[in-house]
Amino acid sequence: MAKAANPEQYQESLRSKGELRYNERSRWLFFGLPWTFTKYEIRDNDFTIIKGFFTVKENDCYMYKISDVEITRTLLQRIVGLSTIILYTADVTDRTIVMKNIKHGKEIKDFILQASEDARLRRKTVSMQNIGFGAEDIHDVDINDELS
Repeated sequence: MAKAANPEQYQESLRSKGELRYNERSRWLFFGLPWTFTKYEIRDNDFTIIKGFFTVKENDCYMYKISDVEITRTLLQRIVGLSTIILYTADVTDRTIVMKNIKHGKEIKDFILQASEDARLRRKTVSMQNIGFGAEDIHDVDINDELS
């Protein structure tokens, strides 16, 4: 990693992301070995995906943008102790984040679900979901229309 131009500002940025809770790697399904170049940093307020070897790409998603978390385990994943975690987000870059072949999947899923809810409460962000409202329910209302 390159040297920070402004170390104080960089440290403040890290503090705003929150404490590092999990530092996981995507793994090969073969014996669960961590020989991939995808790393996940899960903090109190931030979820970061770091991918690549020659060109490294870093993508952040705020915890409050994560709306749902799903976990799946194939038979082979259960044998080697791995899981796939799927995050459904309101993020512009990735609407769905898939964490394949992760150790401690249940624990991480539960943490992300709770941390995302806590982050929404801290930011006073209300999840706006269309519950029972579809496009066919929309009617043009004119001022001259009678409402019964």
